Amino acid sequence: MKKSIVMTALTLMSGLISSEAMASRDYINIVGSSTVYPFSTVVAERYGRSTQFKTPKVESTGSGGGLKLFCQGVGVQFPDIANASRRIKQSEVDLCASNGVDEIVEVLVGYDGIVIGNSVKAAPMKLTRKDIFLALAKDVPNPDGSKTTIENPYTTWKDVNPALPALKIEVLGPPPTSGTRDAFAELGLEGGCKKIDWIADLNNQSKAAAKAGDTAKSKSLKDQYKAICHTVREDGAYIETGENDNLIVQKLNANPDALGIFGFSFLDQNIDVIQGSLIDGYEPTFESIADGSYPVSRPLYFYVKKAHVGVVPGIPEYLSEFTSERAFGEEGYLAEKGMIPLDAGSRRQTAADVGNLKLLQL
Repeated sequence: MKKSIVMTALTLMSGLISSEAMASRDYINIVGSSTVYPFSTVVAERYGRSTQFKTPKVESTGSGGGLKLFCQGVGVQFPDIANASRRIKQSEVDLCASNGVDEIVEVLVGYDGIVIGNSVKAAPMKLTRKDIFLALAKDVPNPDGSKTTIENPYTTWKDVNPALPALKIEVLGPPPTSGTRDAFAELGLEGGCKKIDWIADLNNQSKAAAKAGDTAKSKSLKDQYKAICHTVREDGAYIETGENDNLIVQKLNANPDALGIFGFSFLDQNIDVIQGSLIDGYEPTFESIADGSYPVSRPLYFYVKKAHVGVVPGIPEYLSEFTSERAFGEEGYLAEKGMIPLDAGSRRQTAADVGNLKLLQL
């Protein structure tokens, strides 16, 4: 009997300690995408000035790194919100679930373009997605015309396309943990890879095999296709620069022959020193990304841990500020920072879903 009373008391005490620990942090902790970081930061600053809550702590860790931290568990030692410049992956949802994070609110906030740019000291580049693939993929189609690949032999842009300058291929870009890198691989590299008929056919064959019920063949073909289309070369032509976009600007200024990969919002904020390349004939501008004509653009998200709502103070108010018309609206302050707004109907739906804390469904 005494043992039972003691155990009950310990359980209650543990619950109280746990509740106190959860409530011990009085500010919102946000991690994730370097692209979403400046938008999240300005919202956090305005929220901190206009409410009774403390200004949230926002860290730039990259989309993958931020979601990994977010998915580690529930409690004040873990982030409340993860910014991402791509949609959360099923593997990340599974990681979250394995650590007790099973209620996630997804918030689509706007769009951004992936820019391949250089210093204004140099001439702007005019590239196609096929040029980008041939310049930066680890393996490229064998020039002998056979349906095989070889390790990328190209050293200059002129090797890739005779219409381009004879400049050394040197591209500064984000690491694999970055959502910008993921989006670049999918939209830039794969976008060019699909222009090569026999490689595109691997993807078509994979879909046909899946439809026919041959899962093993479908997976094998899809893996082969993705290995060719998504793998970046590792021989020095592509240089990882971490999650610090400012470092890319410094390096581009130091070497005007080099190119860099970054989000449109970063170009917009540094237009006096860097310029965007034309991709498939389209310049990266607010208008071309908004109307879908610029071919390398992606959605921006953040993810909220529902278990922390009502425990860490101010989360609903932060969500309300971010999804207000004054913030992510067509004339909002985030558009002034370079974020491409959702259309009016999508903004209304996002705000309603956020107000109801609608849970993620992949």
